[in-house]
Amino acid sequence: MPKRIAYKIEIESISILDEHANFDESLGAGTLRDDEAVFLYEQMTIVRHYDEIAFKLQRSGRMGTYPQNKGQEAAAAGAGFAIKKHAPGSWLVPCYRENLALFLNGLPMEKILLHWMGDERGNQIPDGVNILPISIPIGTHPLHASGLAWSLKYRERVMKEARDNSVVISFFGDGASSEGDVHEAMNFASALKLPAIFLCQNNRWAISVPISKQMGSETVVQKACAYGMHGVQADGNDIFAMYKVTRDAIERASNDMKPTFIEAVTYRLGDHTTADDARRYRDPKEVEAWFNKDPLIRTRKYLEKKNLWSADKQTALEAKAKEMVSQIVKNAEGIAKPTSDDIFDYTFATLPDEIIRQRDTMHTHSLGQNPSQETLNAHTHAGAR
Repeated sequence: MPKRIAYKIEIESISILDEHANFDESLGAGTLRDDEAVFLYEQMTIVRHYDEIAFKLQRSGRMGTYPQNKGQEAAAAGAGFAIKKHAPGSWLVPCYRENLALFLNGLPMEKILLHWMGDERGNQIPDGVNILPISIPIGTHPLHASGLAWSLKYRERVMKEARDNSVVISFFGDGASSEGDVHEAMNFASALKLPAIFLCQNNRWAISVPISKQMGSETVVQKACAYGMHGVQADGNDIFAMYKVTRDAIERASNDMKPTFIEAVTYRLGDHTTADDARRYRDPKEVEAWFNKDPLIRTRKYLEKKNLWSADKQTALEAKAKEMVSQIVKNAEGIAKPTSDDIFDYTFATLPDEIIRQRDTMHTHSLGQNPSQETLNAHTHAGAR
């Protein structure tokens, strides 16, 4: 048999607003309106301040380990806003660097602080907010996303329930793309044609492992080709590009039941977490280069070019962010302490008698549950003597 090409594909890389605030009018047409761009810049600025305060809370011993979102706000902003606008009611399955996407879709801002303070009520998602709790294990949660997407399709196709254009979007990092669970999730979603979006925030580092040592592929997105899934790469520091590729993925998932893999090329400007010191493994010149690509800086420059922003507005916004985040911290730190009953009351619909005894006595052994036995035993032993 003669030699032939078995498979060939090209993957688009989308950038609309570059680091110098140059805007591609042809690609950017029909994306974000001026008022929406202003709104997202305001939200990114507030979340950047939120991030800085969370860092200080950890350093002052008021919170446990915290992973900063600094430098990656645009990926969450563009994607989260596209979901909010075009597919409200969709499910968001987060990792831990998508704060703004969660806030835009209804998660109270103190929930993230509570989570990192070690309070499980930070994972108690309000009714009507379709967001799963933050996933700390790397790469396990895209499986949950595929399961949710399967349920959406099942309820529509089998149960004959009316379905809106809701989809499921999962966020994860480039390190997670090396985990088998992520590939199982993508294969499942592609084979069953599920309304799912897989958004990989490629920030170039899997903790201290650079992407060059983590994988042999030139891009992360090309891994989607193995599953016959549509893939697109986007400038993850560009709110317009992230909005566009997510909006297109929503249409593809909702109308055609075809999943999409999005690679958002970005960079974490801070350490992996507050337990890390990235100075030990990152070249300062690399970090400096990415500081110049900061999504907040380029967005502000764009707005200023269009006379949509000014120094006075910036001052007012920073004051607003300071006041707002201060109140959020008060809400998180001022929450009433949980009772010990919480350990027991949310496991069973109806508590078994043994669990009720454990809850009421805070003991698991019989003597602790019925202290009168101790006196009885003492009298018994005395009589025996």
